[in-house]
Amino acid sequence: MLVIYQHAKKLLKIQQEQASGEGYRFSWFDWLCLWYPPGWLVLFNRHWQHYQADPDGWNWLEYGLFLVPGGFYIALLMRWLRLGCRSPRQEVEEFNPHYQQAFREEILAPIVKHYFRAELAQTHNIPPQRSVIVAMNHAGMCFPWDFITLGYLLSKVQDWQVQPLASKTLFEHPWMIWWLPPKWSEVLGAVRADKGDFEKAIASLTPGANAQGQTLLYAPEGLRGPLKGWSQRYQLQKFDVSFMQLSDRYHIPILPVLCIGSESLHPWTVNLKKLQRLFKLPFLPISPLMMMLLIFPSMGVWAMRTRLQYFIQPVEKTNPVQARAATYKQVQQLREKLQTQMMALLSHAEGQKHRE
Repeated sequence: MLVIYQHAKKLLKIQQEQASGEGYRFSWFDWLCLWYPPGWLVLFNRHWQHYQADPDGWNWLEYGLFLVPGGFYIALLMRWLRLGCRSPRQEVEEFNPHYQQAFREEILAPIVKHYFRAELAQTHNIPPQRSVIVAMNHAGMCFPWDFITLGYLLSKVQDWQVQPLASKTLFEHPWMIWWLPPKWSEVLGAVRADKGDFEKAIASLTPGANAQGQTLLYAPEGLRGPLKGWSQRYQLQKFDVSFMQLSDRYHIPILPVLCIGSESLHPWTVNLKKLQRLFKLPFLPISPLMMMLLIFPSMGVWAMRTRLQYFIQPVEKTNPVQARAATYKQVQQLREKLQTQMMALLSHAEGQKHRE
């Protein structure tokens, strides 16, 4: 009962501050953090602490250390000693649409508009219903900004509550536990990329099962997308069949989206598989930026400035439940169709550059 009361109290606080116009305000320090790469982690934690009592979180002295070379390591040691040589407490939290909205409007908006300069194209293909699986190519070998940005844009165009399917690393890896606030991914609506949670999320999209009508953001390439690296940045990898099977089973349409520019979030990367396995990471990108990341580990949630362009494709209608072989064929046909569209978009973009 105490947990339920505390959760309700947090919801009420967020709603009251949004209604009164006293939500989080972007200060000069926040603008500094936005344009200074080691400061992005400060932005996320400061916003969380505005709405949540988090005694285990980072403090101002530690934030300052983030911004100097090697300072993050000192800040990490200080916080660990301050907490009595233990990890931060991981409170049980659930998806909070009110906090998602606050984070979207107060933190994501400046990043998406001024930093990534993101755009949605071919919006006439967006269906009116909320219950869809948005399937997008995934690249960048970095924090999933291509996903997060698309979620923001769709929420602004259609007022959708978008929940991305995310690698389990974003929920439970020790580095994420120290970097980001407790259960931050869950509160913002991320769904674990395992079979049980994925199917449960798809089932919640079924008309009548959830009055809110969520939208699920999914990468059919899985981890093969970011793992392909810079050299194969626009070569769509093999698609998983699970999203098509569940789409057929629950009669949820698929909305394909092609993203151009995501490869430049962390450019010129290759993946070191042995080190990746050693550190139990989904990928370990090696690039000219790695020296900066070693000096400023708080840059782990940062990405290079790029222009993210999203091209909405026509909805893929669901079919009656069919054999796995037929589903596999349908999935690969979709991949080939999207690959053709991708190359056409790139060719058109190159042609425009030459004309300019």
